[in-house]
Amino acid sequence: MAAIRSGVNALKKETGAIRTTLERLTLTIEEEARSVVRHRVRERLNVDVELDRIFVDSMEVNIYGAAGDLCVVGEATVRLGPTLVSELLSRIEAIKRNRPDLLRRRIVKVIYADYATPEALEAAKKAKVWVLKWDEDLTPLAVEESW
Repeated sequence: MAAIRSGVNALKKETGAIRTTLERLTLTIEEEARSVVRHRVRERLNVDVELDRIFVDSMEVNIYGAAGDLCVVGEATVRLGPTLVSELLSRIEAIKRNRPDLLRRRIVKVIYADYATPEALEAAKKAKVWVLKWDEDLTPLAVEESW
């Protein structure tokens, strides 16, 4: 019985360590995304927008910032599939319904990803979502005018 208890405690400890590592990695990609996106927006649009994550009700948005008449709304992920493109669009619609004060006349929809499937890139292009990684744009930067 003591051996089983010891084994369970060891598993709990190991699970906790794995969870901590995963949380650190997730925060790291989000921080990297905000840094790269901010730099590219400043470089391409000549707008310096502070980016952070926000919560609207219980919904988290990894990338958000507004400056003047421009806002940036997006997500960060290691692997981008078409589902996340749809989720981003749904999140933006939820912001529009529940917190329209967060949106501006011009919006950049963005997803930062280490890898993106071809299907996800097709969906992003159709939805005018800018997909990029640290060294290149995977879809063109688009700025949508008021919705």
